[in-house]
Amino acid sequence: MNILVIGSGGREHALLWALQKSMRREIKLFCAPGNAGIAQLADCVALNATDVSSLARFAEEKRIDLTIVGSEAPLAAGVVDEFERRGLSIAGASRAAARLESSKAFAKDFMAHYTVPTARYKVAHSVSEAQQILKSGEFGGEDASVVIKADGLAAGKGVIVARSRSEASSAVNVLMEGRLVASESVKRIVIEETLDGRESSLLLFSDGHDYALMPAARDHKRVGENDTGPNTGGMGAITDSSVLDEETLRRVVREVVEPTLEGARAEGFPFRGILFIGLMLTKDGPRVLEYNVRFGDPEAQAILVRLQTDLIDVFEAVARGGLGKVPVRWSNESSACVVLASRGYPSRPETGARIEGLERAAQHEGVSIFHAGTSRSASGDWLTAGGRVLGVTTADQTLERALDRSYAAVQDIHWDGMHYRRDIGKFSGQ
Repeated sequence: MNILVIGSGGREHALLWALQKSMRREIKLFCAPGNAGIAQLADCVALNATDVSSLARFAEEKRIDLTIVGSEAPLAAGVVDEFERRGLSIAGASRAAARLESSKAFAKDFMAHYTVPTARYKVAHSVSEAQQILKSGEFGGEDASVVIKADGLAAGKGVIVARSRSEASSAVNVLMEGRLVASESVKRIVIEETLDGRESSLLLFSDGHDYALMPAARDHKRVGENDTGPNTGGMGAITDSSVLDEETLRRVVREVVEPTLEGARAEGFPFRGILFIGLMLTKDGPRVLEYNVRFGDPEAQAILVRLQTDLIDVFEAVARGGLGKVPVRWSNESSACVVLASRGYPSRPETGARIEGLERAAQHEGVSIFHAGTSRSASGDWLTAGGRVLGVTTADQTLERALDRSYAAVQDIHWDGMHYRRDIGKFSGQ
């Protein structure tokens, strides 16, 4: 069986790690474009993840039996639509469904129409319109905080929590002028009220009819400890029973999951793929912060180390239907992923530093090290090749034990400029 994974980060490494654990025989794994760590598990293919036509041609030439899309950009580019047009089996959201992530404005309007609980919001189509909304007082006075979001894909950098009206005004200018993310991603701005509470994420597999929940996760977006500094793609993640209690989980399923999937069907894009629901657990109940249409990173790492079902079975059912007949099982453990990043991340990460200690760290029992941004020198040394470099991940009987084991392995890894958060699993106010 030939399987292609599209993407190049720690999330895709975790997906391939889980796929190669399958009990099926004669599995051949490919990844486009992949990275140096992924190359230990799969044949890396030098194709851009958004080059939809080339990816489809490769799948035809190599007789790929199943393609799995890891990252958001190819989904927004319509890779699933093109593969299905050619009769190729692929697990992922269609271009229409991907709008739940690729357009924050579309997602907010969708939530409002299908009464999915979320923050109050306004959409602005220009800097002047956004500034007028801010001046109107609808989101509070000069000292009130407000959330400013770029409408399009922004690699985790398109959300700014402004603590005052002056900060909000600056955030609008920074985003719409393309100084933080590509300007083509910011044709519109979403302005939201700030919600108070604790964040969590609930992910699920869906085949357009049936769905299967994953363990609830919580990540750490800010680069610094105690949730300080700028937002990043994610500095670490956990799964644990404390993230969503049973009563809250039932409420999220009833008020968010099922209305979202029913709304997608009503809109003409039955959701097939992975749906990521970012939540704020407020005093008034759960509120949706955002949708993603793929695994989070590093949530994928923390979640997949607990998977007990053959992942190929799950993705085949997602792509072809029949998910309700596949029992998706998870270990009764907790898990932790600690991200190791390069100096300068997230703004200007340095690359090319020699990584030491990977072999020692990998010898820690139960530890999996997922590569997000690595390369290899001609002499075989591991080098940094991105902002987020490694995700050191463990599952254990308790969250405390999982964290202890991950951090113990982290101590064996070093490169010049390496930094990481030492408070993964802990949160402001704890």
